[in-house]
Amino acid sequence: MKNSNHSPSIDPISIKAVAGVQISPSPAKTSQSIPIKQIPVGPKPVNNKIHIREQKGYFQRLRTSLNSLLIAAFFLLPLIQYQGRQAVLFDLNEQQFYFFGTTLWPQDFPLLAWIFITAAFLLFFITAFLGRVWCGYLCPQTAWTFIFVWIENRIEGGHNKRRILDKSPWNRDKIIKRTSKHLLWGLIALLTGSGFIAYFVPATSVYPQIFGFTASPMLTAWVWFFAICTYINAAWMREMVCLHLCPYARFQSAMFDANTITVAYEPSRGESRGPRKRKQATELGDCVDCNLCVDVCPTGIDIRNGLQYECINCGACVDACNQTMDKFGYAPNLIGYRSENHLKGQSNKPLTSLKFLGYGIATMVMLSVICMDIYLKKDIQLNVIRDRQSLYRETLDDKIENSYTLKVRNKTQSEKHYRLSLSGDRPYSLQKNVDLKIKAGEQLTYPITVYSQANGAIDKGTPDVHQVKAGMARIVFQLRDTQDPSNQISQDSNFFTP
Repeated sequence: MKNSNHSPSIDPISIKAVAGVQISPSPAKTSQSIPIKQIPVGPKPVNNKIHIREQKGYFQRLRTSLNSLLIAAFFLLPLIQYQGRQAVLFDLNEQQFYFFGTTLWPQDFPLLAWIFITAAFLLFFITAFLGRVWCGYLCPQTAWTFIFVWIENRIEGGHNKRRILDKSPWNRDKIIKRTSKHLLWGLIALLTGSGFIAYFVPATSVYPQIFGFTASPMLTAWVWFFAICTYINAAWMREMVCLHLCPYARFQSAMFDANTITVAYEPSRGESRGPRKRKQATELGDCVDCNLCVDVCPTGIDIRNGLQYECINCGACVDACNQTMDKFGYAPNLIGYRSENHLKGQSNKPLTSLKFLGYGIATMVMLSVICMDIYLKKDIQLNVIRDRQSLYRETLDDKIENSYTLKVRNKTQSEKHYRLSLSGDRPYSLQKNVDLKIKAGEQLTYPITVYSQANGAIDKGTPDVHQVKAGMARIVFQLRDTQDPSNQISQDSNFFTP
């Protein structure tokens, strides 16, 4: 017995759509129906390796230039000498970070934290405006991957030849090509590992020791660790790092809006796509379905299917499509850098985007914090430690003495001369002038004894002795650079009296 009240109703249109049968909606439901795009689903190929087709063009020249600058800076920065030492060096043994004459100590690492936070907001700001342009043009993973692909093209040939070589049986030619390729890959990976460690160990010793086989086991282990990571990432994983390991690909969409400029296909102009001969009259769209945009894509996607998180905005598909459009005499930028507003025929208005303005304001605030932190950064570090064994001592000449230990660190890369002075609630004195000579990066421990008259007033301008706060008074230790009086630091402490 059929129960119409309790049995679920099933739309026959949904059943046929799932089954892959294309149907036309009834006229009565045309306004409410959602167009269904059928994508054939077949068995996954056994070997789904992406063989990137080499592409030339404006955006590829731009990417190659920026990648070359990035790689050159990576290798050359540790080789630059400044003021007698490596210009950029994270010295883990001495716990110092040298950067072109500026020395940062562990106490200054909040400044590095501000720099990293600012870099993150700057990345968000650029992403809100230009999408994943960082991934396509400046990401180290992209740069090293294209280096390895370039070597692969030079040795094994183009993408079609590499596919044939993959399927061919092992013979002398294949062994020579594969061995040569992997040896060059390994050499570049080893250079990369050495270059990375050169930021932590002086570069003048890293390269001779590694390639002269005289490095310590610890140094060798770290260099080979980063070399193996480079080899695996750039030679084998490649786009898998972008698709599955990089978190940026996952949360980038949260920064996009209708004003964000990304690589996009213009369906209103390109559809319906289809092959044709040059100068052939046709009612088809401008897309000739050459599939070059897929062949040149480092992540293997079809940009014509819309915005996808796998796209790294490298512009390879733009150059490939423009090349085809030029051959057929069509207007360029069927695939190009454009926003959702552009596709809708509207103009871009990034200043109306709260995300764009918010990230921009946050970046400016963080830059201001960095500038303020750098401006307030002192080249001297002073710690005053009181003698905790005795609060005070009375001398035979009617004086009160307190003992202190000064810990002074010269945070610069040159020797400094400092002079100590005292001030505070009482008139204080020392047995002699304290002049400190501290070498670059050295911390000096200096014990001193401070004296004050037993009947001294707290304030020199106050004649009433009874206004003195019994038992404790304020004392200020001040260190001043004798060559640069503006370079000074002070710290308060307590002076105990009976």
